[in-house]
Amino acid sequence: MTVPMPPVGKPTRKPARPFFSSGPCAKPPTWSPEKLATESLGRSHRAKIGKARLQYSIDLMRELLQLPDTHRIGIVPGSDTGAFEMAMWTMLGARPVTTLAWESFGEGWVTDAVKQLKIDPTVIRADYGALPDLASVDWSSDVLFTWNGTTSGVRVPNADWIPSDREGLSFADATSAVFAYDIDWAKIDVATFSWQKVLGGEGAHGVLILGPRAVERLESYTPAWPLPKVFRLVSKGALAEGVFKGETINTPSRLAVEDVIFALEWGKSVGGLAGLQQRSDANAAALDTIVSARSWLGHLAADPATRSKTSVCLTVEGADEAMIKAFAGALEKEGAAYDIAGYRDAPPGLRIWCGATVDTADIEALGPWLDWAYGAVTA
Repeated sequence: MTVPMPPVGKPTRKPARPFFSSGPCAKPPTWSPEKLATESLGRSHRAKIGKARLQYSIDLMRELLQLPDTHRIGIVPGSDTGAFEMAMWTMLGARPVTTLAWESFGEGWVTDAVKQLKIDPTVIRADYGALPDLASVDWSSDVLFTWNGTTSGVRVPNADWIPSDREGLSFADATSAVFAYDIDWAKIDVATFSWQKVLGGEGAHGVLILGPRAVERLESYTPAWPLPKVFRLVSKGALAEGVFKGETINTPSRLAVEDVIFALEWGKSVGGLAGLQQRSDANAAALDTIVSARSWLGHLAADPATRSKTSVCLTVEGADEAMIKAFAGALEKEGAAYDIAGYRDAPPGLRIWCGATVDTADIEALGPWLDWAYGAVTA
């Protein structure tokens, strides 16, 4: 039962940038369209300048992620979804498959494996807010998982549960995790993400990271099903190396490339990977302070060790879909917070992005506005 809260007056201070969406996420604090380089706009992505800027973005991603030379980085179509499905369609089927699902995107990969590829995977599930038993995973199979559950606020604690001598490949949907956590790349054979998450970039472009074992799979195995052109990573039995040197399979947005270059250069300016992680950690800590001080607010992910520091999902006393819609709508109308309703498939609640492109001061300013909105919808 909802506990009525005495009306709270509107706070006088609003977040300077009330952008708390979990995708597309807030732009870097110093961003403006006038700051984007424009020399490559209107030019072919195959032209020297086009390929150079694509390669530069790849080089910046490698530097910021501290990715070893053993792993390749490719820019592919279709955001994180396109990148992960590309990996599934081109590499699965060579051995048994295990899929882990504790939120909607993990369930999406289950659907693809079961209904589209029809490979009869082993499915290990957990409810929203919890993590499956990672120790039960059979690593003689290929294993698909989300590093950070964007719609549940639950993440794997680290890569310790992935054995170095695994037989199968590890496929990590890392779209809400890269640039926010330490990732042991020796444990990751395939990783995917999109620019629109932790970098605050524009949508529609995905990033595919391949370790040497994934490349070996691609060059030694041919799937039984047909592959559309945008999924083809092998030519004449060898990896299409150009994809990982800025020669994209389809035409990328030149403007989106310049936008992500800006975000990556900003990331370097705030201390690289460590600086980005520190900003995200500070945001998550500030939000946790807000939650801890309010009896009507809680974390969907109860265990701090597996709680997301980027897409933080919150429970609200007495919440149902209508209440959350009214709650988020009231804050949006006031210009105090945009897009903080939980994901449509998740339990009714709030979801507040705490990635590095958000300023901690804006998280702190959000607290009194949450009080005001809760009082307004429960009065």
